[in-house]
Amino acid sequence: MKRRCGRIKRLMDPIYIFIIVGGIAAGFVQGLSGFAFGMTAMSFWAWGMDPVIAASLSVFGALTGQIIAAFTVKRGFDWLMLLPFFAGGAIGIPIGVLLLPLLNMDMFKAMLGGILIIWCPSMLFVSRFPRLKPQGPVADGVIGLLGGVMSGFGGFSGIIPTLWCTLQGMAKDKQRVIIQNFNLGALIFTMLAYLYKGIITVNMLPYFAVLVPAMLIPSLLGASLYHRISDVAFRQLVLSLLTLSGIALVSSSLPRLLG
Repeated sequence: MKRRCGRIKRLMDPIYIFIIVGGIAAGFVQGLSGFAFGMTAMSFWAWGMDPVIAASLSVFGALTGQIIAAFTVKRGFDWLMLLPFFAGGAIGIPIGVLLLPLLNMDMFKAMLGGILIIWCPSMLFVSRFPRLKPQGPVADGVIGLLGGVMSGFGGFSGIIPTLWCTLQGMAKDKQRVIIQNFNLGALIFTMLAYLYKGIITVNMLPYFAVLVPAMLIPSLLGASLYHRISDVAFRQLVLSLLTLSGIALVSSSLPRLLG
């Protein structure tokens, strides 16, 4: 009885509440779209968690979601198309991992908020942009490198490649082939790098244990809705909310940074 009460009391700790709420939202978004776990989760977690812990949870949760998607939303594999992205990501991930411990909370929130403010409205209005023609493997490799750096920061591997694919007007299924497979590969290597560098510690295991059940059902639900729901309407809602989160994050961190 005492042990059960202790577990309930521990789950009422604010950090666990952040993990559960962020995991539910991010799991569903990633299950539906194939990316954006880190961006969605961090819009909750950055408010009350150490950035290194939040980044570790983001990578772990995003990787878990991609493994689920690999079995529930199968979209094939094309080595020739994916190899430049993988090669660039392999260079970018160590850079992001090395930079992660140098971040402080206010700078981290300002950077994350700035990314949200720039990226989310861009994705909202991307249909109005002129479509890019395919730029070749070198350009894809550079995008993969940038995605790798962002993955090292905390599992944000899908942000830049997704925008890149969308700007080229790729069909939804083709884009998912790139994003889903690139994210899976990038997150596996990022997780290994975090373990090697000692960023992930034994003390984080209870957080991981809470995150998995919190995100599991939402991830499966999002994946099941992939073919049934209007991606446009849902994406507009999510990106609008994330934009507001970015504004709030920047507003809360800039006064302290400037002071």
